[in-house]
Amino acid sequence: MEKIIDLEEAKKVINECHDLNELNNLRVTYLGKKSALSLAMAQMGKLKPEERAVYGKSVNDLKNELNNAINAQKAQLELAKLNETLQKETIDISLPGQSFEVGSKGIVAQVIDEICEICIGLGFSIAEGPEVESDHFNFEMMNIPKGHPARDMQDTFYIDETTLLRSHTSPVQAHVMLAAQGKGPIKVICPGKVYRRDEDTTHSHEFHQIEALVVDKGITMADLKGILLTIARKMFGEKREIRLRSSFFPFTEPSVEVDVSCFQCEGKGCNLCKGTGWIELLGAGMVHPNVLKGAGFDPNVYTGYAFGIGVERVAMLRYGIEDMRYLFANNVNIMKQFKKER
Repeated sequence: MEKIIDLEEAKKVINECHDLNELNNLRVTYLGKKSALSLAMAQMGKLKPEERAVYGKSVNDLKNELNNAINAQKAQLELAKLNETLQKETIDISLPGQSFEVGSKGIVAQVIDEICEICIGLGFSIAEGPEVESDHFNFEMMNIPKGHPARDMQDTFYIDETTLLRSHTSPVQAHVMLAAQGKGPIKVICPGKVYRRDEDTTHSHEFHQIEALVVDKGITMADLKGILLTIARKMFGEKREIRLRSSFFPFTEPSVEVDVSCFQCEGKGCNLCKGTGWIELLGAGMVHPNVLKGAGFDPNVYTGYAFGIGVERVAMLRYGIEDMRYLFANNVNIMKQFKKER
């Protein structure tokens, strides 16, 4: 039987190979479909039956020897490559670590979270509604029919004649009352974005409000004053006082503007309160009977109160921010000043 391949010479070539790609090429050369071994196996059919067993064993032994040699060399090359990589990527654990600055919530988000946390602690639940609203919910169910002069108070973004970007979060109250089907109690706050055609240092075309609504039997103005005083003290300090000034909102009657005693000068008069000792905080009032009736509540049985807080206004007051646009400027230097530690 002819010698198929010089095993010792083949092993020498394999052991002197120091590249994985070249080693793979040697595997194809010695063990591939077109290799001498494969051709030798194809010749077995021409042998006599008594010769096939001996010939087949010798070919398989040769194949195993080559395969073992290639695998052994491959393991050595892979280990060498791994060691080289580890040497290049060695980490000096004695070096100081790199610090990564952790971000934080924006000022507006922080104030929203704080107000919501206070109100939840007072028994309110959170309700949300669509920002793209119908004229019916935004105005008519809030006792502002078409042609009502109060519509001029809110310069609204209309999408079409009946659809708009909500100009306040009060429509959420209408959705909540309708879902209640004329039965109380209701005690919700409604945080969210609102949109109006304003943009100057104290107003923006997009801002945030938190509306509150309470409807039940026997709700009075005293309940409203008590909850507003509690919220003011939790937000601005336990020494704060509030005062209610008569005002007008179509969806409340009576309506009031709510002022809080100045937390900078303690009521003595300063630039923040413009020398009055009081800071205008929010609008509030008792839910108008027309609003209750429109949502399916009997105003002879149920009463309620509502108030609305402008989040940006609270943030500007608390942190002494003079230009509302700073709240949305994404200026890292500004945001760092109000970052809360985790």
